[in-house]
Amino acid sequence: MRYSTRRLSPLTAILVSLVLLMAACNGDSDTDDTDDDNGGSAQSTDDTVGVGEVFISGSSTVEPISSLVADMLSDVNSDIEVTVDGPGTGDGFKLFCEGEADISDASRQIKASEKEACLENGINNIIELKVGIDGIAVMTGSDNTAVDCLTFEHLFDLIGPNGQGTKTWVEASSDLPDETLTIFGPGEESGTFDSFVEIVLEGLAEEAGVETTTRTDYNPSENDNVILRGIQSSTTSLGWLGFAFAVNAQDVKLLSIDGGEGCIAPTPETIASNEYPISRDLWIYVNADKAAANPAVAAYVDFYTTEGLAEATSEVGYVELTPEDQAQTQSRWQNRTTIG
Repeated sequence: MRYSTRRLSPLTAILVSLVLLMAACNGDSDTDDTDDDNGGSAQSTDDTVGVGEVFISGSSTVEPISSLVADMLSDVNSDIEVTVDGPGTGDGFKLFCEGEADISDASRQIKASEKEACLENGINNIIELKVGIDGIAVMTGSDNTAVDCLTFEHLFDLIGPNGQGTKTWVEASSDLPDETLTIFGPGEESGTFDSFVEIVLEGLAEEAGVETTTRTDYNPSENDNVILRGIQSSTTSLGWLGFAFAVNAQDVKLLSIDGGEGCIAPTPETIASNEYPISRDLWIYVNADKAAANPAVAAYVDFYTTEGLAEATSEVGYVELTPEDQAQTQSRWQNRTTIG
């Protein structure tokens, strides 16, 4: 998926071009086609930095940022072809750890089991880069006047395993309305699913001594548009999606959430400050070996961690990193700092 954006300013274009030129100069080999120590011919390094293909897979939440960065980069370097796919964070890590994807978009951090899968396939050098902040919006139909705020306990009763089989809001929790309950949300391969379970359900599930997951009799989808249409289809529906995707949607009502300190509405300000209790960081994971071998990958991430952090994240509706977090992301990339 590609997202269009405005053209870069002349000054920005010049600066980016200079960055790419400097990278090209630093990456050139000083050796010509001379014999190596084994008597063979050493390969000449004629590759031009910033020419080639990049494949990115993973989170549908992070996909709009990565796609917009690709479009912005094409304004200054049309020789890089970037493909961005958004099947879900889990599926993206599978491709990444099988060596098929250069970069993995993620709306949660990589799991220990996923890191182990990467190691088993010889992918030993992974760079973890924070690129933005998002909140998870909990929604109902726009005409649902009976519900304005839900607590974590409400969400656990409605969406957690104890809600299995309940068909009305009041069946799940006695202080909720006696209205039909139809639930729509991401499937298990989605980072949004994982984040929601971790932030909202995990602690309460442990207290209740039940499995840390959702009920199984809801309507899951990996497609955000399908989830949104489901929520729009009923006045008393319930569902959850990334805030940036939900905030401008028609015919839905974003609910305030009480995580223990009162009802907080999801806004860019409350998400950035972590006042809104269902907030989460957004990430990209880079195969450092592929970045070293493929100049296009390195050029794309160079651009992502500069122009992308400054503009793309906010332009698609997410919350920008603080200056300190931006500096940390840029430092981790520049120093090629890998995760342990």
